[in-house]
Amino acid sequence: MRLERLNYNKIKIFLTIDDLMDRGLTKEDLWKDSFKVHQLFKDMMNEASLELGFEAHGSLAVEVFSLQAQGMVVIVTKSNEEMDEEEEDYTDDYIEMQVKLDESIDVVYEFQSFEDLIQLSKALKQMGLTQGSVYFFNQKYFLHMDDYSPAQIETLIAVLAEFGSSTTLTLHRLQEYGKPIMKEDAIQQLTSYFH
Repeated sequence: MRLERLNYNKIKIFLTIDDLMDRGLTKEDLWKDSFKVHQLFKDMMNEASLELGFEAHGSLAVEVFSLQAQGMVVIVTKSNEEMDEEEEDYTDDYIEMQVKLDESIDVVYEFQSFEDLIQLSKALKQMGLTQGSVYFFNQKYFLHMDDYSPAQIETLIAVLAEFGSSTTLTLHRLQEYGKPIMKEDAIQQLTSYFH
């Protein structure tokens, strides 16, 4: 589980598939209202309190985004309403949550070096994949894949994980703040220029 403070009243939590499996949950379980999901949320809020000083009380907006075979991103936003002393006594017992669920079909992976992308491109080309886009952001390279079939997703994620690592960055953030290196046909370009 990775936590990041976005601003004074908003945090982002990235849960990998392994984080969920360690707690006996699947991605599908997060769409349900169960004891295990409530326990996971309580654990996340406790960790956010310890690591980031983010105190969860009162009304919270919770957005859950499923990333293809990578895990989940949970955005938690506290309301701006201040609580008085009497209400704070009940924060452990009751948190009002407004939950919004969404699923992203974007597959985005980060790579430490451009050489990792070159090596990856050969494996993806053998799978018949030629599309994708490459961005540079915060001294790392990011590959967005979008031309895979549903039958290829598990193999694609396995190959990507061999050369890079999953990221919590969204495609929209990369498009807005990242430097585009190859806007389209990235795998085709990498294999034709470097192999």
